[in-house]
Amino acid sequence: MNYKVYFKNYLEKLKDENLYREIPLFDKGDSKYIEIKNKKLLNLASNNYLGLSNKKEIKEGAIKAIKKYGCSSSASRIVTGNFLLYNELELGLAKFKGYEAALIFNTGYVANLSIISAICDKNWVIFSDKLNHASIIDGTLLSKAKHERFRHLDYEHLETILKRYNKDVKKLIITDTVFSMDGDVADLEKIVKLAKDYNALVMIDEAHATGIFGKGRGLAHELGLEKEIDINMGTFSKGLGSFGAYVCCNKSIKDYLVNKARGFIFSTSLPPAVIGANLAAIKFIKENYQLGERLIEISKKLRKKLNEIGFNTLNSSTQIIPIIIGNREKLQIAKDFLIESGLYVAAIRPPTVPIGTDRLRLSLRADLTDDELELIVEGFRKLKERI
Repeated sequence: MNYKVYFKNYLEKLKDENLYREIPLFDKGDSKYIEIKNKKLLNLASNNYLGLSNKKEIKEGAIKAIKKYGCSSSASRIVTGNFLLYNELELGLAKFKGYEAALIFNTGYVANLSIISAICDKNWVIFSDKLNHASIIDGTLLSKAKHERFRHLDYEHLETILKRYNKDVKKLIITDTVFSMDGDVADLEKIVKLAKDYNALVMIDEAHATGIFGKGRGLAHELGLEKEIDINMGTFSKGLGSFGAYVCCNKSIKDYLVNKARGFIFSTSLPPAVIGANLAAIKFIKENYQLGERLIEISKKLRKKLNEIGFNTLNSSTQIIPIIIGNREKLQIAKDFLIESGLYVAAIRPPTVPIGTDRLRLSLRADLTDDELELIVEGFRKLKERI
């Protein structure tokens, strides 16, 4: 076996199928404007939904923590990697979200992998929305639980599958609240009811809802259902403009995760600077939750304009707006055309999205001005004529 040839052939195949990924060559990818080949572009690809990553208050929180605690925790929290700062964040986060306890993880991916594989084993059944994030799928595979995937947002299908299992079987229903590629939302009321009817735990991933809905607390809080959700996971790395992830739950589940979640036990904990930034972000969003409300309002207006032009935005109702192109060659043409129009938009292809649904993905931000929104509308109006 010539391994060099093996990898080269695989990469050539990806290129032939227009599925090859590269790291884009630009600086400060979280900024409202980025520069590519000396061209200034409005950035519609970042998940910095509220524009907090460069906020003075968030940066000062990080700097203050570095000055007091240094640059690294140097170990897992259960060894020597814990500081009072971490406890302060978890206590504050639990109070903010209305839960008994909270636990910090290094990333959203690690959180989902760790939580699911710690709680579930081969004696569990996991019921998962077909469009859940890859980390949920991977966590389920790692757990060795039986994996039942229900059609996207199809809760009649979910109930049909639930009926196959005795009430004594251990069950976990898990869903994203805001789906990262479609921009639509889960019906948490239906999920909670089914969980009660069929004796299941409920876990949600609020990564793309944290900071936006429910006065910054997430979609579960927007709907008044936080007390009905057993495991409420989310991230600091999108709407909150920092890094890391969390889970809110009761104290028993937290203690269970501290003892069983391998991604928590066997990882050096986040640097103090990140924890300081996270504390500052929670404080900021408590006092400025209207930013999330503004984001949803401008998203609604822009989506209406895009639909009027003739673009299919699926069932998006959030700051994430997909524009279905379908054809891979056309997708690249569309992305390049928008760059010439001053807009940088992510082009999303399989396997991230289902085959035949290649798309442009707009990630809007709360600090977009009326002029910038008009620039987006004009760019897409011209794109419609082009393709």
